[in-house]
Amino acid sequence: MKAYTQHYINGQWVNAQSAAVFEVHDSTTEAVFATVPQGTRAEAEQAVLAARKAFESWSQLPVETRCAYIDKVVEGLKARTDEMAQTIAREVGMPIKLAKMIQVGGPVFNWGNAAKVARRFEWEKKVGHSLVVREPIGVVGCITPWNFPLNQITLKVAPALAAGCTVVLKPSEIAPLNALILAEIIHEAGFPPGVFNLVNGTGPEVGEVLASHPEVDMVSFTGSTRAGRRVGELAAQTIKRVALELGGKSASVILPDADLEAAVKGTVSACLLNSGQTCSAHTRMLVHVSQLDQAKPLARAAILKMTLGPSLEEGSRLGPLVSAAQRDRVQQLITQGLAEGAELVVGGPQTPEGLSQGYFVQPTALVVQRHHTLAREEIFGPVLVILAYANEDEAVAIANETVYGLGGGVWSQDEAHAMAVARRMRTGQVDINGAPFNGNAPFGGYKQSGNGRENGVYGFEEFLEYKAMQLKPSET
Repeated sequence: MKAYTQHYINGQWVNAQSAAVFEVHDSTTEAVFATVPQGTRAEAEQAVLAARKAFESWSQLPVETRCAYIDKVVEGLKARTDEMAQTIAREVGMPIKLAKMIQVGGPVFNWGNAAKVARRFEWEKKVGHSLVVREPIGVVGCITPWNFPLNQITLKVAPALAAGCTVVLKPSEIAPLNALILAEIIHEAGFPPGVFNLVNGTGPEVGEVLASHPEVDMVSFTGSTRAGRRVGELAAQTIKRVALELGGKSASVILPDADLEAAVKGTVSACLLNSGQTCSAHTRMLVHVSQLDQAKPLARAAILKMTLGPSLEEGSRLGPLVSAAQRDRVQQLITQGLAEGAELVVGGPQTPEGLSQGYFVQPTALVVQRHHTLAREEIFGPVLVILAYANEDEAVAIANETVYGLGGGVWSQDEAHAMAVARRMRTGQVDINGAPFNGNAPFGGYKQSGNGRENGVYGFEEFLEYKAMQLKPSET
């Protein structure tokens, strides 16, 4: 077991002030395989002041100089890909093959893309007799989740640094090890002191300092809607900018003319990635009432092909959930759904056979009604709910009758028709016929799924302010 004892503040590894630690559990074995220190408010404030002190000089560096540091992070991540993938597979439960491709491959792309966007960005523009310039917003507090831990860190930290901001990061206490490895890479890249800081800690202790501190100009948060409300409340006291990426209950609308087998298979895949621990997962599958009886066995067959097993085994398609608490919550929700009258298609709340150790949940599909809890509440586990609709207007109504609006999908043999339905969905992104994720397209939500966007130039602009300098018009 590895015991980490330091935070990263002002360019140095600093011994923790408190002896209290977080235990990091291997999601497959349930064993504690590392500990990290629990940061204090004082350490969070120390990190904020270090970031404030570093901001002026970092923000004034040429863009190319900042991007050259980021290039070194890309190389560092590539060199430690195997170590990082194994760490995240153990922390989160994503199978190792997918962890290497998604949990590490995604961040490698996104660090590199942040530098690419910064180098190409139009930093100033003449508008009439004004020169409009873009400038970094300042000190950014980044509070990140456990489900895609390194990638959610990257989508905040990389563009913020490229934009000229300085950063204080509070990673998830459930999956913190990847962030410490990243801090080692950043340190080796030689960033100036105070530009990047990391303090492990709880939301109430460290996160609330970042959200409320007057020397923090912006807070970027990814997590639950409940915690996002708290961040917004605290940030409002100092009128700081807030970017929130919160929950989701995304609908995959299968229109009657779609290739039903392909649509069901694609929806199952979009639901079960990372064992359903994905905010934009397509967890509601909407099928025409006339096709419901055909869709159920297709869903069952697709789910049964998802091999459930230890995260470090190459043959696993689905791994465990992140924690005992998450496993118990998901199993309780499945039980509640059945008690409310849901029809079980496959899976169930019982512990999977042969996997009594580890935070495993059977991948499950249920047919539910619009008023059922599972049709409305984010489950964050390997659970697909199927709803029948009578006509297209009802399908759109079902898709939109949630407080969330993060992801979604539409399936149809007529792409123009699918896009017409997608335009009626109140959600931040819609996949047409299972189209792949685009790392340069804006990612974010409507309604209680948050505000602000990540990815590409859209995420980069979140960390910039506008300044207009009026020039005296020349006399003609």
